[in-house]
Order: sequence, then C-alpha cells, then structure tokens
Amino acid sequence: MGHLWTLVTNLHTLAGPVMMLIYPLYASIVAIESTSKLDDEQWLAYWILYSLLTLVEMLFQPILNWIPIWYDVKLIVVAWLVLPQFRGATFIYETYVREKIIKNYGEQGKAKKKSVHFMTPKKEEDEAY
Repeated sequence: MGHLWTLVTNLHTLAGPVMMLIYPLYASIVAIESTSKLDDEQWLAYWILYSLLTLVEMLFQPILNWIPIWYDVKLIVVAWLVLPQFRGATFIYETYVREKIIKNYGEQGKAKKKSVHFMTPKKEEDEAY
C-alpha cells in the first residue's frame, strides 16, 4: 500500500506541470504551424489566463497556503482551460475579455493599432535579418 500511495502522490505532483505547461507548449507549437485561427485563439487565451492565474497566485500566496485543496482546484480549473473537449480558455476570452476590449477600444481601436505598429519591424530593421 505504501508504494501505491507514493506512486499516486508522484503522479499528482507531475500532473500539474504536464497539464499547465508541457501540453500547452506542445499544443501552442502545433497551433502556430496550423492554418486554423481557432486553435491560435485558444492557446493565446490560455497563456493570457494562465499568466493572470500565476500573478494572482503569487500575490495571494500567504492566503492560498492555508487552503489545503488549492492545488487541486487550480489543477481542475487549468484542465478545464486546456482540454480541447471544453475549450475553457476560448470561452472565458469570448465571454468576458473580448467584450471588455470591444467596449473600450472598438473593433480596431487606437491601442491595437499602436501595439501592432510598435511590434512591426521597420523596413530597415527587417533587412538586417
């Protein structure tokens, strides 16, 4: 029974990094190489939400240490965000985030144009590569 408990504990410990980082990294690479825009949206939304979750977790770490099931809850939420059956990250983005962005900036707001212009290399910079 002791060996089984050790195995279960180690699988639980490995499930987090696999579910939160390894699978999303692999799926993001596949999404970049595909021609579909839907998978790009799913994985960009996931990384935004995962970054937000990590930031909140860092800020409230002293409080979260007192909640014994926090890691399990986080693992279930991330599974919902990641798994293709649920597409939770896309749902959250389309339901909440996209609505706020369109409300504040319109379909193609000034902030979007500035960021795209800022991130697009100038013609001279492009030739250096």
